[in-house]
Amino acid sequence: MYPADVTKTSPPATASGKKVFLSDADLDKMAMLLVGNQQRFRENIIIPRILGPVQIKSIDEKRVERAMESCVFKSIMSCVIGYGLGAAIGLFSSSVNPNMTSVEQQQSAREIFREMKTTTLSYAKNFAVVGCLFSAIECTIESYRGKTDWKNSTYAGGLTGGLIGLRAGIKAGILGAAGFAAFSTVIDYYMIHRS
Repeated sequence: MYPADVTKTSPPATASGKKVFLSDADLDKMAMLLVGNQQRFRENIIIPRILGPVQIKSIDEKRVERAMESCVFKSIMSCVIGYGLGAAIGLFSSSVNPNMTSVEQQQSAREIFREMKTTTLSYAKNFAVVGCLFSAIECTIESYRGKTDWKNSTYAGGLTGGLIGLRAGIKAGILGAAGFAAFSTVIDYYMIHRS
C-alpha cells in the first residue's frame, strides 16, 4: 500500500466534500512563480544577437538617458545652441553690412567693434529665445500627444510664431503663426523624407 506520509499531503477537501487538486494558497504561490520575480530591474534577460553583441544599459545609463530626453534639458540645449548660432550669424551679418549712416565720418575701430557686438548679441538673444520656446513647446506637445510625427513641429511652429508675432499685434501674430508653422512643416518633411 501507500507510505504513511502520503496521507499528510493529500489534497484538501472543500466544504461540499469534493477533493481539489490545489488549495488557494498553493495557487497563489504558483502564480507568483509563473508571473516572474518581483524585482524592478531584471538583469538576466536573454536578448538574441542580431548585429553584434547586445549590452543591457545600466541603471546610471538609463538615468542619464532619461535626463537628456527631458523637456527641460532639450529646451536649455536649444537655448545654448541658438545663442551660439545667432552670435555667429550676427557676427557675419555685422561684418558684411557696415553702418551706412556715418559714411561721411570716419569711424574708429572701437565704434565698429561696439556696433558688431551690439548686432551679435541681438541676434544671439533672438535665436536663443526662439530655439528655447520652440523646443519647449514641441516637447510639451509631443509628451501630451504621445506621438512623434510631423504634427508636433507644425503645432509648435504655429504657437511659437504666434507668440513671437503677438508683440506686433494680432495680425502679425496670425501671420507669424502661419509662416512659422509652414516653415516647420516643410523643414520636418524635408528632414524626415529626404534622409
